[in-house]
Amino acid sequence: MIKVRDGHLDTLGLLFARYKKPLFGFFYGMNKDAELSEDLVQNVFYRILKYRYLFRGEGDFKTWMFHIARNVNHDNFRKNKLRHKESIENWEERLGTDENRLSEFKKDEELQILSAAMDRLPEDKREILLLSKYQDKKYKEIGEILGCSEGAVKVKVFRALQELKAVYTELEKHI
Repeated sequence: MIKVRDGHLDTLGLLFARYKKPLFGFFYGMNKDAELSEDLVQNVFYRILKYRYLFRGEGDFKTWMFHIARNVNHDNFRKNKLRHKESIENWEERLGTDENRLSEFKKDEELQILSAAMDRLPEDKREILLLSKYQDKKYKEIGEILGCSEGAVKVKVFRALQELKAVYTELEKHI
């Protein structure tokens, strides 16, 4: 990123190749729309290019990038006043074929419930779980992204997990 900041713009392609999948996963987890997620990834890299002079090189590039990604997601949500669509993904393809169909069905059902529970969480709680559990970010990194302390992140993750568990349990009762 320091090379990009210093005017070697051709190296931005390397950063894009390296980080497009984690960004896409983050956005897809937030909005469940593949096309929109791809657009938001592009917006992140546009902003990285536009604001490259603000990168000081003192912190981790990924933290800076996810801070931008978070802002892009919030801006998109506010601009379009999107409502998160509730959808059930085709988890069976992800699971592959399994000789024990009952086991596969149970896993599929659990993943559907988990996906629905994640969709019902408030955006801030879903975001922190995606960063900590799916993007494998350290609490310190998340704190830098969100602008809060590591301790506050631990509390937020704990509370988000508690709410996810409650929503999951409630959904499980209705199935």
